Amino acid sequence: MSHPRLKVVLTRRLPDAVETRMRELFDAELNLKDVPMDRAALEAAVQRADVLAPTITDEIDADLIAKAGDQLKMIANFGAGVDHIDVDAAVARGIIVTNTPGVLTEDTADLAMSLILAVSRRLVEGANIVQSGDFQGWTPTWMCGRKLWGKRLGIVGMGRIGQALARRAKAFGMQVHYHNRKPVSDRIAEELGATYWDDLDQMLARMDVISLNSPATKETHHLLSAERLELLQPHAILINTARGELIDEAALAEVVARRGIAGVGLDVYENEPAIHPGLIGHANVVLLPHLGSATLEARQDMGDRVILNVMTFQNGHRPPDRVIPAML
Repeated sequence: MSHPRLKVVLTRRLPDAVETRMRELFDAELNLKDVPMDRAALEAAVQRADVLAPTITDEIDADLIAKAGDQLKMIANFGAGVDHIDVDAAVARGIIVTNTPGVLTEDTADLAMSLILAVSRRLVEGANIVQSGDFQGWTPTWMCGRKLWGKRLGIVGMGRIGQALARRAKAFGMQVHYHNRKPVSDRIAEELGATYWDDLDQMLARMDVISLNSPATKETHHLLSAERLELLQPHAILINTARGELIDEAALAEVVARRGIAGVGLDVYENEPAIHPGLIGHANVVLLPHLGSATLEARQDMGDRVILNVMTFQNGHRPPDRVIPAML
């Protein structure tokens, strides 16, 4: 039995193949200019859409959901994180929320490992020297970074991405440690040679590299507070490819300014796209423009998951990637 085509409003430009398939399957409204929707545009969108397909740059809060028309039955997020969506408010209105888990794992782990290498071996600093024409030749004591072999990596959040990063780090000879709400299975711990810490503070004080791989929730907001940043060793490196809200950015800027940390690698920011000015201009701070899922393959896979969720819902079934408050 055929089902009526759903009105799907996309808030941003997606890969061509994804948009084309959406037009074939749904009454899809595209954002061809790829200009982020302002508040008025979002309010108009939720008043006409059966399905809203937002991205991380869209704030889908309780007030916006309250203004949605009765026809809005689904928010199909293009991305794994849903901290920009008030899931409680959506569920209270009978609106299904879905995400795109799993498809970003390897790409984000690649980027986290890249930042660890870039900061520890001063790759960006060195590349900038060459590009500026200031390279004067090799010397024994110049541009020395730190080796990774034998160093302790503390992973905060041992989900899919954390585990994928651990596998990469193990290949580089690093010792894997982690903090999580609960230990991983014995099989995974043995495979990764991973040491579990139930006390985050104790782990932070002992690591050479810290990588944040936790979701953004009320509990993880400023997980690395000013007090916790003080626990890091002066030779430590801090990496964040998860969510900017996990770090008190102002406190981190103070630590960087007084050289209380060896290096920082960030792909996400607390008030993105704004970056705390105290983090800019330091040779030991590598700042990337939110590249975690920025591969052609990942973005295509994300779009395919959105299509799968919407198509399943359109056919009268439960979407496979449904998000409920209890999961957050």
